[in-house]
Amino acid sequence: MLYFQMVIMAGTIMLAYYFEYTDTFSVHVQGFFCYDTTYTKPYLGPEDSSAVPPVLLYALVAGLPTLLITVTETALFLVQYTSKEFDRSEKSVAIGDCCYLNPLVRRTVRFLGVYVFGLFTVDIFVNAGQVVTGNLAPYFLTVCKPNYTALGCQQALRYISHQEACTGNQDDILRARKSFPSKEAALSVYGALYLAMYVTCVVKSKGTRLASPVISLGLMCLAFLTGLNRVAEYRNHWSDVIAGYIIGTAIATFLVVCVVHNFKGKLLLSEDPPVPEQVPSPAALNLGRVESPLEKYMSSQVRAAPITLTNVQLKQERVAEITQSL
Repeated sequence: MLYFQMVIMAGTIMLAYYFEYTDTFSVHVQGFFCYDTTYTKPYLGPEDSSAVPPVLLYALVAGLPTLLITVTETALFLVQYTSKEFDRSEKSVAIGDCCYLNPLVRRTVRFLGVYVFGLFTVDIFVNAGQVVTGNLAPYFLTVCKPNYTALGCQQALRYISHQEACTGNQDDILRARKSFPSKEAALSVYGALYLAMYVTCVVKSKGTRLASPVISLGLMCLAFLTGLNRVAEYRNHWSDVIAGYIIGTAIATFLVVCVVHNFKGKLLLSEDPPVPEQVPSPAALNLGRVESPLEKYMSSQVRAAPITLTNVQLKQERVAEITQSL
């Protein structure tokens, strides 16, 4: 199963790479109406000039879960290491037929591996939606710069569907055709929800009753603000952000509930203690056995039989003595 999982992970990464950095999958060319105010919002520059640039978003989505999960698992392991349970537990876990890993390393790699798989899965779903729909960003006509006179846009309801209608920068136009769903919203809510569920399910000590919900709400607020920023900067529509939230939430919930089973499992895999053989106590041995009604009847007949024979013999001897005396 370990090798099979590695193959799945490699295939997922390759598919995400082809979606993101190659033109293997061409974007659907969606048309527009002349002078459509839905797509005439101002263009505030490339993604790097955003309040939440891709470098910051990807660093938080990749680095924060790695740091938080590693630190939490290490702290929990050290707490159990100093307890008496460590002496009765396994120090390593078999992985396949060749490797042995410490339970701390196994749990950390498992949770982070599932999280990374989910990141690439979210990226694939988002890119697939953007390629198939080709939904236009709110600033599309600003970067498209169509020649309305050459297109015959004397009427505002004229629909333009051919790709050659745009005269602007091709990279900006291509990016403006990939608005639905919002990748930033999907990745941010996926990372926030996965971490929130991890903190809620794993950290359950008495001193963290308020820390867990505060951390979870803080993470979800960051994801919500990321979506708001995308709408405020006219980079996505509300529908794009909501669709991204749905994709990220669905994938995070599925992985946590169905794959890692709400992060269950112990850092130290305790061995089951041998069950001692139950030896009957002397008091139990001295207790009399309860006889059934049939056994009682048979024993009474056996006890009564010698008494009956003795009475018959006494009667016969008495009769003999009386006869002799006569």
